[in-house]
Amino acid sequence: MVVQQELSDDAVNRIFRALADATRRDIVRRTLIEEVSVSQLADAYAMSFAAVQKHVAVLEEAELVTKKRRGRERMVRGDLARIRQAQRLLDQFEQLWRSRIDQLDALLDEDTH
Repeated sequence: MVVQQELSDDAVNRIFRALADATRRDIVRRTLIEEVSVSQLADAYAMSFAAVQKHVAVLEEAELVTKKRRGRERMVRGDLARIRQAQRLLDQFEQLWRSRIDQLDALLDEDTH
């Protein structure tokens, strides 16, 4: 089985690099539930507003969130479609690994008979 990527290697690298950080994963979780301002996000973490903005920028570059202006606020929303693309890629890797384990089990079973 070959893993068919609908995302470029660069896109996959950006997604998983972005999700490697616990704060960014939490921001994605929060913004998938509801649209949240950067100010609200900054209030939720023990870090500066600028640090939260940087986290959001990394997520935005990976297309895991979108940011739009609403008055003076910058509103952040998680991109469920992008998360689903990453999930499909992981599902394909899981199928590949399961297939290989099944093949290994079959070979080991042959050796014992």
